[in-house]
Amino acid sequence: MQDLINILKSVSKLLNQDVTAICDYLTNPNFRIAVFGPFNHGKSTLLNAILGSKTLPIDLIPTTGAAITVKYGTNIRTRILLSNGSEIYRSGTDILKEFAVLDGDRRMRGDVTSVEVFYPHPFLETGIEFLDLPGTNDREAQDNLVKEQLLGADLVVQLLDARKLMTLGERENLRDWLLDRGIKTVIFVANFINLLEPDEQKEVQNRLRFVAESFRADIPPGFSNLYRVDALPALRARIKGDTSLASSSGLVEFETALQNVATILKRNRKEVVAPRVVAVTQQLQQALQAKITSLENEIKKITDKSNAANEIKRRAESLIKQGFSQSLNKLRSHLELNKLREKYQSDAAVALAQENFTTWENTFKSDLNNLQLAVTKWLDQAYEFFSSQPKENLVLPLPKHPRVTLPPRTSNSSDLSEPGSLAVGSGIGWVLGGPLGAAVLGSIAYLANKTIQEQGKETLTQSYHQQVATLCLDAVDNYLGTFSCESLSILNEYEGKANLVIRFVEPTDTPDIIQKRQELLQWQNSLLQLNQALENNLGISTPNQFKVKVTNEVNKNTNTQTVYRSQGVGAKESVGIPQQNQTSVSEAPLPKQPLPKQPLPKTNVAEVEAKFRNWELDEEIAQMKANMGVPGNQKPNTPPININQTHSLSVLGLKEGASITDIKQAYRKLVKQWHPDLFTDKLQQRQAQEKMHQINEAYNLLSEN
Repeated sequence: MQDLINILKSVSKLLNQDVTAICDYLTNPNFRIAVFGPFNHGKSTLLNAILGSKTLPIDLIPTTGAAITVKYGTNIRTRILLSNGSEIYRSGTDILKEFAVLDGDRRMRGDVTSVEVFYPHPFLETGIEFLDLPGTNDREAQDNLVKEQLLGADLVVQLLDARKLMTLGERENLRDWLLDRGIKTVIFVANFINLLEPDEQKEVQNRLRFVAESFRADIPPGFSNLYRVDALPALRARIKGDTSLASSSGLVEFETALQNVATILKRNRKEVVAPRVVAVTQQLQQALQAKITSLENEIKKITDKSNAANEIKRRAESLIKQGFSQSLNKLRSHLELNKLREKYQSDAAVALAQENFTTWENTFKSDLNNLQLAVTKWLDQAYEFFSSQPKENLVLPLPKHPRVTLPPRTSNSSDLSEPGSLAVGSGIGWVLGGPLGAAVLGSIAYLANKTIQEQGKETLTQSYHQQVATLCLDAVDNYLGTFSCESLSILNEYEGKANLVIRFVEPTDTPDIIQKRQELLQWQNSLLQLNQALENNLGISTPNQFKVKVTNEVNKNTNTQTVYRSQGVGAKESVGIPQQNQTSVSEAPLPKQPLPKQPLPKTNVAEVEAKFRNWELDEEIAQMKANMGVPGNQKPNTPPININQTHSLSVLGLKEGASITDIKQAYRKLVKQWHPDLFTDKLQQRQAQEKMHQINEAYNLLSEN
């Protein structure tokens, strides 16, 4: 039983609830009989009659101002425990008038913790004790004391006044203080019947019988739960030793029944204790379950948000890796030496010969920067989502400008009759002047084209201007070769670092969720221990609503999701012409005649496909940012467009009831058909722009709905 008491005290401390009364009850080895009822009903008089003396204070006004416990003792003595911890021992019971009665204002003393009277009575010697309670319906403080003390009573004797039988207050106390708290071992005793007229006595006895039969008391079979005792005559009879008067007062019959009932209940005390304990512990179980449910809901709310955010990040990781890989491969392909030679060698050699290499290099860097930005864009996206590693810029340094050392001129160096000597320009002042300089430029174009087509075949003889052109081409080739080798090496290293950035790592628990899980575990363990103690000590099974399964997740940091909070809203990016170049539908209606069909250049189709795929990735990532609250590009403010849903469906070639999937597929198809980049004629481009504007507006309206 001690383990049950310990867990009750532990839980009550956590919940800040007082369970002192039930704990004292469980530790009390004696069988306690409490006399309970409103003031002036004769409770102390009845107990004095049983004891056979005026042991307890009695008067015409409510006097009992403390719960007085009467226990067995070889001599009559009184022990009073004060709230400061001191104890007072006295022989006899006279000291009760100082510490256990109400004052002039009918108030209890606030410094008295307990009052015990020891008395040499054979019934008490069997392990029985009486509890004389203050009268109810007088003061709130007294009512609270009585209500608390009743939990520690194994058997309750409810004293009734036959002159005003079962008042509303008594009925409420019977329900609220006894029945609802599992106290059903109750015996009713009617006092003052002797003061009624004979015909009134008969009527009262019938009413008393109805009260007793309607209350299902848990007393042993064969015993009544209703007795008549005229308390004051019974006390007088005991003091005088008048056995006949004591019997006629009803005291003897009541004493006999009381002793037998108490003996039987004492043997089966667990059955008496269990309902009282259940009444108290169910309140504790409910409070514990409320704590558990509240924390479980909080934890679920946090983990659901965390899981949703993590799922978005996992998808973002996949999308960003995909976009990064595509952009990286495009840049890597661009950096291959053969591609650089094919695209730049001739122009670079001419620029070198014209002493204009810096200008060419600016164009070269512009092309390169566009490809670099396409790559680093994904790293920027990854950093916004994950912030796991610091961002690094992709820097591809250019080699030093190539230098050309001219060979010595031969006697026929002015001969310009060789193939490839077509003049394509002038201004080769730093190499040669006049027609020879023009010949060098022509030879550069010729030799570069020849090198590309014949993969390095050389003529056996070269004129001077062809030698100069070859030197320029070789110098640029070394420049491009160096740049390709170094850049590809940097790119490989950058890719390795980028993989650390484009990487979602399952986050560990935050201190807040760890604390909540610790609190949850504490409440779960408390409820589990309470349930087990009730089962082990009193055989009380746990109701289903209070059964608990302890989930030890406090240290699951590696598998627990963490909520990420951030500010901002993502936005979809529109496809088509910029906002400032768009016109409303009413301002620029589409021509009635369809655009003339023309073959689409393959390069344009591929570019549109690539742009559209990049837009799809960007749009999905922007939407994920919006869902997470990650900062992103804000959707530009656009003037309201007067396009209703029906017209929008018509623009996309759809019917009413089209799903969002149908809308997206139709939009994707139309974008690839009407993208302005597919048209070369300016009029056609303008018309395509207007068509794209309508398509975009229709798609935005339908997707938002």
